[in-house]
Amino acid sequence: MEKTQLQQRIDILDYLRGFALLGIIFMNIISMMSPELPALNSQDAAYQRFLYLFVEGRFYSIFSFLFGIGFYIFMTRALAKGNNGYILFLRRIVALLAIGFIHQMFQPGEALALYAICGLLLIPFYKLPKHINLLIALAGIIVFSYLGNKLLLTFPLILLGLAVGQYRVFERLSSLHKHIWGFTIIMLMLSAVGLWYQVQYLPSKPFFPYLLGGVLDPFLIQVNQFLNIGIMIGPIVSASFIGILILLLQLKAVQTLLAPLKYYGRMALTNYLSQTVLILLAAQWLQQSGTTTYMQTFYVCFAIHLILILFSMAWLRLFKIGPMEWLWRAVTYMQVPPLFKKNMK
Repeated sequence: MEKTQLQQRIDILDYLRGFALLGIIFMNIISMMSPELPALNSQDAAYQRFLYLFVEGRFYSIFSFLFGIGFYIFMTRALAKGNNGYILFLRRIVALLAIGFIHQMFQPGEALALYAICGLLLIPFYKLPKHINLLIALAGIIVFSYLGNKLLLTFPLILLGLAVGQYRVFERLSSLHKHIWGFTIIMLMLSAVGLWYQVQYLPSKPFFPYLLGGVLDPFLIQVNQFLNIGIMIGPIVSASFIGILILLLQLKAVQTLLAPLKYYGRMALTNYLSQTVLILLAAQWLQQSGTTTYMQTFYVCFAIHLILILFSMAWLRLFKIGPMEWLWRAVTYMQVPPLFKKNMK
């Protein structure tokens, strides 16, 4: 593998992680702050519709997919260096499970603990042929998407990331340019059809975003259908987002423009946890006014992104990796990794 290819692959994955971080907070904050039901025909109502059409389940799918790619990269590099990749990965997963368990106390909808469990299940698949993993992943995505089960979708999405890693797609992006164009166009067309279908079930008024079983109320049935369709088409919309971003990042000007996103993604674990901390602080402040609106959650997310992106850029000027990434690596390898950049010692 050539050094330039390796660097490009890492950079693009960091951009994608940063992009996933941008979106995932907009749904996490809803579950954490429980904003009041928007008034009919209000700005809050319009924003709620936007969230459940273009954000819910879209960025979580990207995060899950990237976790699978990260697993492949970690195992492949560890084994190539002569290390026992399985033992190292088990340590890594146990550490992630512990972080996720603590994080869950403050953010009940957090994904780290679930990713750790899925990571354990993923280990036997590393040795399976790539086409087998791809077929199992696609079958799982189709079945669980149809069932509208977001929780069960996680593992096949992660497995898809492993399969894509096995196919070395991100090492060969320059030679796959036409294929990525074709893939993106197809995903965009399918996304357009899927979103059009979801809009047909768009609730006539603001709603509480919870799937309820055994309901007979026609409005609640419509809400359930709307949310289920959103889960069903989520991986397709996510795939179109990924394709668009990859194509845009082939342009140097876009790489420069979106460089802050790369720094955000390089510290994905630190920033994911920091988002929760800042949401909790914002919630304490907003509670003084009595209620929280959907648009207020948007402004909070925007401010959090600004703070954390600037923090990431400043931190990575001095240090090699983020603070939580450093701790995670220390536990994985059972040694203290270097933190400062060489020219900062």
